[in-house]
Amino acid sequence: MFNRNASHPSLVRILIFTLFSVVAVRTSTVAATTPTSGQISDEQVHTRVAALLQQMTLEEKIGQLSQQFVFDKPDEVEGPVAKGQLGSLLFITDPAVINQLQHLAVEKTRLHIPLIFGFDVIHGFRTIFPVPIAMAASWDPSVEEKAQTIAAQEASAVGIKWAFAPMLDIARDPRWGRIVEGAGEDPYLGSAMAAAQVRGFQGPYIGALDHVLACMKHFAGYGAAEGGRDYDASYIPEDQMWNVYLPPFNAAVKAGVGSAMSAYMDLNDVPATGNRWLLHDVLRQDWGFKGFVVSDADAVKNLKTHGYAKDLPDAAVRGLDVGVDMEMSLGPTAYSQGLAAAVASGKVSVEQIDESAARILAVKIRLGLFEHPYVDEARSAQILATSEHRTASRLAAERSAVLLRNEGHLLPLKPGAYHSIAVIGPTADSTRDTLGPWTFQQDLDETVTVLSGIRSKAGSGTQVTYAQGVQIKRKIPSMFDEIFHVPPVVLWSAGQAAQEMQKAIDLAKNSDLTILVLGEAQNMAGERASRESLDLPGNEEQLLEAVAATGKSIVLVLMNGRPLNITWASTHVPAILEAWYPGTQGGNAIANVVFGEAIPGGKLPLAWPRNVGQIPINYAHNTTFQPEEQGRRYWDEESTPLYPFGYGLSYSTFRFSNIKVSQSSIRVGQSLDVTADVENTGDITADEVAQLYIHQQYGSTSRPVRELKGFRRITIPAHQKETVHFTITPDDLRYWSTATRDWVQDPSDFDAWVGPDSTAELHATFTVTQ
Repeated sequence: MFNRNASHPSLVRILIFTLFSVVAVRTSTVAATTPTSGQISDEQVHTRVAALLQQMTLEEKIGQLSQQFVFDKPDEVEGPVAKGQLGSLLFITDPAVINQLQHLAVEKTRLHIPLIFGFDVIHGFRTIFPVPIAMAASWDPSVEEKAQTIAAQEASAVGIKWAFAPMLDIARDPRWGRIVEGAGEDPYLGSAMAAAQVRGFQGPYIGALDHVLACMKHFAGYGAAEGGRDYDASYIPEDQMWNVYLPPFNAAVKAGVGSAMSAYMDLNDVPATGNRWLLHDVLRQDWGFKGFVVSDADAVKNLKTHGYAKDLPDAAVRGLDVGVDMEMSLGPTAYSQGLAAAVASGKVSVEQIDESAARILAVKIRLGLFEHPYVDEARSAQILATSEHRTASRLAAERSAVLLRNEGHLLPLKPGAYHSIAVIGPTADSTRDTLGPWTFQQDLDETVTVLSGIRSKAGSGTQVTYAQGVQIKRKIPSMFDEIFHVPPVVLWSAGQAAQEMQKAIDLAKNSDLTILVLGEAQNMAGERASRESLDLPGNEEQLLEAVAATGKSIVLVLMNGRPLNITWASTHVPAILEAWYPGTQGGNAIANVVFGEAIPGGKLPLAWPRNVGQIPINYAHNTTFQPEEQGRRYWDEESTPLYPFGYGLSYSTFRFSNIKVSQSSIRVGQSLDVTADVENTGDITADEVAQLYIHQQYGSTSRPVRELKGFRRITIPAHQKETVHFTITPDDLRYWSTATRDWVQDPSDFDAWVGPDSTAELHATFTVTQ
């Protein structure tokens, strides 16, 4: 444990080592202007930080370490802001209110230090993009980067300079509600998406025009909650921690992420927010992270709840000691209530507080908040109305869709082939459910539902009718519905429910084709939205089977944030399209895919279980006893996923061939290239995602049967061939070994596969020697 009474390096040395700085005192008469682009040097930042810290009182420094929520009563924080007792506020999105509070901070506080306003900009601000799990399904980091660039521009336009994203938690239990916010089960894909989001939010540097500070979360291991129950403890072996759960965070640090959020839960019996190994040894010492750490909401106070801290003053000391620079709180922070006394008693040093305050002030300087603290309210309205942002949202949703089944080439629908189409399902005409969870500033009036999109695309010659069919509702209400006063779903009577079900069935009978939209309501995914079952909610399964029994053609469109039990549908419904929660333009995107104007090319970012009893069923398991029986571990069901990791169909077909390795043998520390040919054997131009997997055959520890080490999404014209190139680097072959308790690269024989998913068959070998 860190010795609170030990001597600390000089403040100057700390600041030099961390390359941080803060601005000197400035005037309070700063106009609302559009900032100009320009990166401030480390030396300038250091000089300004040091000058400001010399003038700050202890109370002012502690104020910078405190962040508070403001939901609907900004007047309640006006006093603390004017007194310099808060350094940051979150959940305010009205630019006028942001300016009002910023004026208090800049004009009323002694040293005119601006606030930094934060917000959960998860998958869009005004323009809502597909949820993060969907963006990972695009297997296209450039799409993710573009989406977060637009989200940053919109958020920045209203005065939000700090996004609490990306969420980088690897998740292998789809019962966990927050799986929707991440990139799925794989660290390689997760790392690629992590770096792309950091680039999108922050731009080329912190403070770039129309960009915001990114915040990687939740550090770390939050996605491994026991039983998939949100907030419950995570118990992660060290090899899994280093090889699976930490790599996306490391990728974000390498991409220059400016802040990190500590997680809520216990990690191997030590709370993540009180975990010095995580927040100091790994994050700062091993990785060289230079930004600041903020706690998740009330996570510092919850150190007492965990039974880790004796009381709130002890929680404040422990949080600061391990490296939590800023405390996020629903009310007054433990820091504001306990740190001054801790300094007086010698439990915390002034140098520790200076170090955390310097990191926060440095970011405010880099963001240009001292020069441009206010927002141009007229410009913000223009930015939020940008039509090109909606187009980008539609394109992202098209690229995220995953075609799971297409028997008889039912899709794409042929123009004019259907005189009547029934659109059925509880989310088919729900604007809110089309957007997904973690959206708060959307424009519902411009959100396009599946029903609206199909009606628009089908044309006047096709009659499109609609029935809801069933209702779906959470048993335990969503905390967000309670916070934002969302009226509860009023359930139909038993008689009305039977009538609505029959109405949907009759509609399907009397239509040429049915587009059945099933899945989960948006409040069934996200925080505090874990499930004990993966079954379709409510009576959706009954509706599905009843509509299928009509004998008419069916296209099943899924809108959800996790894999669901569609085992019956996978053999009884000819076409299944995973659309996730597709965002503002979701209905148009789905219609474009269904009618063939967009060709599906997305791939699953996780293995899709047959049912909840198979969890966990990630592809990168070890080779154990009788590997030839891997699919027969259960006696009542195949022990293989319904759909493998990386799986997704197209309206075209592809052939992989001619795999080559540049060298049959390399030495430890060297790289080699792998190439393969991908041929579009169909009649239309389409996308394929070429995926490279490797397996180490022997070494200091057992290694997974396959690990993703490269991917490329490519567009290939009909009957054309393209050669894909991958480079396997020493880092790709390196791993944390529990045998050596260190990073190793073993001499070994390796398998390599290139193909369309994690069951790729095109195979080659190579050897690594000492």
